[in-house]
Parts: sequence; C-alpha cells; structure tokens
Amino acid sequence: MAAEKFTVQSFRAAKAAQRPISMLTAYDYTTACLLDEAGVDSVLIGDSLGMVMLGYENTLRVTMDEMIHHTRAVARGSRNALLIGDMPFLSYHISVEEAVRNAGRFIQEGGAEAVKLEGGAAVVDKVRAIVKAQIPVLGHLGLTPQSLNVFGGFKVQGKDVEAARRLLDDALLLQDAGAFGIVLECVPDALAGLLRRRLEIPTIGIGAGADCDGQVLVVQDMLGLFRRMRPKFVKAYAELGDAAVSAVQEYIREMAEGRFPAEEHTFHMDPKLLEQL
Repeated sequence: MAAEKFTVQSFRAAKAAQRPISMLTAYDYTTACLLDEAGVDSVLIGDSLGMVMLGYENTLRVTMDEMIHHTRAVARGSRNALLIGDMPFLSYHISVEEAVRNAGRFIQEGGAEAVKLEGGAAVVDKVRAIVKAQIPVLGHLGLTPQSLNVFGGFKVQGKDVEAARRLLDDALLLQDAGAFGIVLECVPDALAGLLRRRLEIPTIGIGAGADCDGQVLVVQDMLGLFRRMRPKFVKAYAELGDAAVSAVQEYIREMAEGRFPAEEHTFHMDPKLLEQL
C-alpha cells in the first residue's frame, strides 16, 4: 500500500527495489477516493472510459473535453496516487504543438500529474516535446486500442521475431525520449520479460504476464462491474455487478411490498402543526 505520495520518481525507485507497481483506472470522484483509501500507487484516467462509462463501442470517439471532465473528478478524490491522464485519439497525432497543448490541458485544467500516449517511433517527437515542457510521459506499446482499425481488432502483438524486434526498438526509443515508464498491452510474457530486463524504466503490464514491473487493470473489469466483455487477462476480484443487480431488485421488491421506506427512514412533524396546515 502507498504510505505517501507516489510520484514519477517513485516509479524508478520501485523498479530499482523490485517492488511491483499497482495501477488501476478511475473516472469519477467516488472511485478515486476508494482507490486512494486502498493504497493504489497510480491511477490512470484511461480513455477506456469511452466504453465503460460512456457506452461507446471503442475508445476512438472519446474527446479531450470528456477526458478533462473525468480527470478533474478523479483529481478531487485522489491524494496519494500518481494521476496519469490518457491522451485520446487525435489529441497528439496532428502536430507536436497540439500534442504539447493537449498534454498541458491535462495538467492545468484536469489536475493530472502525467500523461500517457500510445505508439512508438511515430510519436517519439511528441513524447520528447511534452517531456521538454516539464510534463511526465508514460508510453504505451503492444496492443494500442487507438490503432484498433489498423490491427484489425484486439489481437496479441509481438508474436513473431520482426514484430517483437520492432516493439523492443520502440521501447528503447520511448525511453531515450524521456518516458518514465511504458505500458505493455497484450504481448507475450517472454517478450515482456525481455523488455523489463532491457529497459531502465518500469514496464506496466496488462495482458503481458507477470514478468513486468507493475500491472494495470480497468477497475470496472476487476470489480466485475463491466459485463459487456471480459478479456482473458482480466481477473475479477469481486462480482459487484451481480451484487448491484441484486440490491436494485431487492429495493424494487421492498417498495412494491410497502417495506421501504420503513420507520427508521422516515421524518415526522408535530401533528398540531399539521392540523394548522
């Protein structure tokens, strides 16, 4: 559990000490408070909010304004975790200047302390410029959901030698550009382990096996709240979706049977005042 404020420097220190880094997503104040109480090291305000909060089919429709809105809410509830804003599709693709401007919005308007963006060689110039603007950057390689249409779906990446070598080269480029860590999504565990050993910066796995410096999951997935799909790499530590449905059904039953609200949920007034009315 995080006993004090977790920072970008804490990432490197954790890797050096071989202490696993915990990361979960959050998109609202209440969840941020709970994650802070639980002691999670870092919170990612992910563009996955498009699917789990806004009902989009994928992450491509998420806008900067939507990301800033949710980042503000999380920032109000989080005290100790490092807050990382996920730069959405087209927020950093058009130009270096726009990438820096949008990264700055996460810090200045949203209250984030770092940003994450997807890609390797193609975004190194943006990563370098954002870092130069004093904004920490977390990289993201492997299955990058914003490239869903290029990949042809949610598929494991780096399975052949050429793809694995390209992923390794991209990771080294991101490190040289100043990224403080890299998320590895849906890559073979052996490749993830090789990357962890080759890199000086931490790797955060999601569907990348246990040989990473930390792990990240979508909080709705690990709590059993998002029921539309459950990827292979997700472990549900609770089934709060079942509990929520059951609770709502009980509420409906109690109202229908006249058992709610009961006496302990009811306010009263002096009968004499009622007579005056």
